[in-house]
Amino acid sequence: MNRRRVFVFIGIAITSLLLTTGSPSIAPTPAIAQSNANLLVSAAASLKEALEEIKPLYQKSKPNINISYNFGASGALQQQIEQGAPADIFISAARRQVDTLEQKGLLVPGTRTNLANNRLVLIVPKNTVGITSFYNLADAKIKKIAMGEPRSVPAGQYADQVLKKLGIFDQVKSKLVLGNNVRQVLAAVESGNADAGLVYVTDAKISNKVKVVVAADDKYHSAIVYPMAVIKSSKNVPAAKEFIEFLSGNQAKSVLAKYGFIVR
Repeated sequence: MNRRRVFVFIGIAITSLLLTTGSPSIAPTPAIAQSNANLLVSAAASLKEALEEIKPLYQKSKPNINISYNFGASGALQQQIEQGAPADIFISAARRQVDTLEQKGLLVPGTRTNLANNRLVLIVPKNTVGITSFYNLADAKIKKIAMGEPRSVPAGQYADQVLKKLGIFDQVKSKLVLGNNVRQVLAAVESGNADAGLVYVTDAKISNKVKVVVAADDKYHSAIVYPMAVIKSSKNVPAAKEFIEFLSGNQAKSVLAKYGFIVR
C-alpha cells in the first residue's frame, strides 16, 4: 500500500467514525434562548378592558414576556406598592398617587410618562328620564348617588371637585354612596342600587345598562391623566421599560382610543 492510499484509507476511517459518534467540534451551536420575564402591572380599574386587549398584541412580538394585571383603585394600589407588594409597572388614574411614589424614591428615574386622558360623566340607569344635568342630583327623586371614595379613588376625587365647584355638594352629600373603585360605582348604577353615578366616559362606554347624561366641564376638576412608571423594586426593569414604550406607541393608542380614552 503506497503512502497516498494509506492517507485515503485513514481519511475514510476518520469520516466514518465522526458520522457514527458525532463530534463536539462540528456539532451545530444551539441558538441562545430568549430570556423570559414575568411583568406585573398594577393599573387603575378603568383601564381593565383596554389593557387586556393590548396584552396579546404585545405578546405577538414578545412571546417570552408574560404580563399579569392587578386592577384596583389607584390609591389602594399605591399603598400596596409602598408596603412592598410586588409590581413592575404602576399606572394610576391621577397624578397624585404617582407623585407620592416618585417623592419616596420608589420609581425608576426617567420612566414616568403619561398614557392617556379621560373625562368624567354623570350616568343614570338606561330607562331613567328627567335627569339632564348635575343640578338634578339635588332633586328629591334622586335618593342615592354613587361615586368613588375621594381619598383613594381618583374618579371620586374628580367627582368631589365637580360637586363642590357647582355648589351642590352640601345638598347631595347625604345621598352619596362611596365605592372602592370606579367599577363598583358603575355596577351600582347598572343594578339600580344607585339612581345616578359619576364615572369616566370609558366606563360608561362598556355598559349597555347605563346612559350618559352630561360630561363634566374640564374646568370643574383637575386634569384626568393616567401617568405610568416602572417600579424601582422590579426585577425586570428592561422588560418593564419596553412594555411602557409599547403602551406609548400607535398600536396601543388605537386600542385606548377605541375605548374612549383621549390619546395624544
